[in-house]
Amino acid sequence: MGRSLTGRRCILTGASSGIGRAIAGELARAGVRLVLTARSTDKLATLEQELQTQTEVLSIPADVTSSADRERLIADAVARFGGLDLLVHVAGIASFGHFATSTEAINRQILETNFFAPIELTRLAMPHLTQGNDPRICYLTSMCGRRGMPAWPEYSASKFALVGMAEAFRAEFVRFGVGVTTIVPGLTQTDLNQHMLRNEGKMNIPFGQGMTPEYVAQRTVAAIQQGRREVVLGSEAKKMLLMNRFFPRLLNRLIARRVRQLYAVP
Repeated sequence: MGRSLTGRRCILTGASSGIGRAIAGELARAGVRLVLTARSTDKLATLEQELQTQTEVLSIPADVTSSADRERLIADAVARFGGLDLLVHVAGIASFGHFATSTEAINRQILETNFFAPIELTRLAMPHLTQGNDPRICYLTSMCGRRGMPAWPEYSASKFALVGMAEAFRAEFVRFGVGVTTIVPGLTQTDLNQHMLRNEGKMNIPFGQGMTPEYVAQRTVAAIQQGRREVVLGSEAKKMLLMNRFFPRLLNRLIARRVRQLYAVP
């Protein structure tokens, strides 16, 4: 049985689509007062209108990689609700393709969005969270944040960094009474593959067979309610990370063999 989230004040990034949109719905049904942010003004406005029948909602279009936008987001949220209890980070981007054919610009953009943006938003939010009601931060990461995968090098690095920072925060923030939850999902039915910075990998990834955003959202909100530290979602993610823990050399060989097969010269 988890704690009640009714009346809690939350900033949710990446709220306009996919997992973020689904989490917004789950939080609204739990009675959370929401500040929704993403870059898409139209989608945010539509979502705000849909959720207003369930809870108090404020949508703030913003680019989380912009320091000015982050400052405005925090200021407007606190001005509207008088404080902050939850910070849920979902916004992220990816690139599918091998590092040798990638660029410095792609590397930097992914790190800016997936790592620096949520970390610096956390820095701005902390003075308000420490004064909040049972405050908690939740980071949506990836199984690539626990096991780096070929053709996802920049994405893996950004999620590894976020997972590592979350672990450090968890120990640091305990003296302030701020909890930290890390969600580590596997394959999910999102539109991530339609918005990647590049899509050049050879492996067929069946996104349509993954978990639904609604399932990930339900488990994420449950983890927040229960005060969980880290939750791995998806059978393939659990199997992969279990194998990585107990049989890392075998997993390395299997992945290497698959890469050689995909890139073998006919």
